Amino acid sequence: MFLPEGSQDQIGEKLDAQAKVNEIFRKVVKRRNYLAIETPVVEYAQTFTNPTVGMEANKLLKWFDSDGEIEVLRADWTIAIARALMTKNPKKTKWFYQGSVFHKDENGIESQQAGIEIIRTDVLLGEMETLFTAIDVLNELKINDYLIELGHTGIFDYLIKPLSLSQSEEEKLRIAMDDKQEDVVFSIVSERGNKAIAYELVDLIQAYGGDDILEKYRQKWNGTDDLVEIINHLDQLMTSLKELGVEDVIVDLGSVRKLRYYSGTMFSGYLKQNGDICFSGGRYDRLYNQFDRNISAVGLAFYVDVLSKIINPNVQQEQICIVASPQTHVKAERMRAKFPNAQIDILYNYPTDEQYDKIINLIDEVSL
Repeated sequence: MFLPEGSQDQIGEKLDAQAKVNEIFRKVVKRRNYLAIETPVVEYAQTFTNPTVGMEANKLLKWFDSDGEIEVLRADWTIAIARALMTKNPKKTKWFYQGSVFHKDENGIESQQAGIEIIRTDVLLGEMETLFTAIDVLNELKINDYLIELGHTGIFDYLIKPLSLSQSEEEKLRIAMDDKQEDVVFSIVSERGNKAIAYELVDLIQAYGGDDILEKYRQKWNGTDDLVEIINHLDQLMTSLKELGVEDVIVDLGSVRKLRYYSGTMFSGYLKQNGDICFSGGRYDRLYNQFDRNISAVGLAFYVDVLSKIINPNVQQEQICIVASPQTHVKAERMRAKFPNAQIDILYNYPTDEQYDKIINLIDEVSL
């Protein structure tokens, strides 16, 4: 039988690598005192498509239930966890999750994630802990050739406020900024009659780099307290990351996210060897506004499928073959305990196409 478009079977080393990423992630977050949380794989579509969140319904895997309500496969962990935490209202502040999300994109319909969520915590403390946890996980995975990018939604929000854009107009502008489409950004804002802001936003699309970019815009926005405060905040995060030993940290002041629930600092981790994003996240206090709660919230998700491609899942183990017979199979099985760190096959015939470090012959024995 064939599979639906976007679905795929997985075997062998790919699964081993995913298991290793998940195992190491879980070890790190447990020692950092995060508590596990899991949400149902089936949710109501409204959880993800409501105005606060704004996910595209046509990219969700959905159907109607017996009451005519639209149900979907879990499309985002952060949104589902926010719903769960506000339903159960626990006092714990640090949470972790592992599992699949489902939506239609160029990579298929299912992807593996492992992530953290921190709520009800001082803003800087939460963001530092989130980023430092990411570094801890990458260190444990022995991944050190990466770059961390910082951004902040407050810059975009501040600059577009005078435009009084409709929700659909803001959505188009957000997407154009995220895709770095300078002509589209300029066109949308110019049509609102404010070319000064249009030029400012287009300029921001290229505003990425190191300390020099922060200093340039600190001087440019001198006197605009809200924007200077954001620059100083990003500067503090960048300095802390470098003090911790992260060599490559940059800012992208024109960065936005297509999901509108982000409401402050954003961050992404890039693998230098191929440019893939291995984690992303940020602050999303406004996600909890839909529950009439004023709560600080920050987190990130690791993309397990991306990380599993670049790690070695297997420690080299001795390969042993025990050649047995039906009469000596039990003895062969008991012999496994003598080689706890080896990979062992039991065969009834001498191997012809496998390479083993050691072959033990029990085939001629007749008793245990």
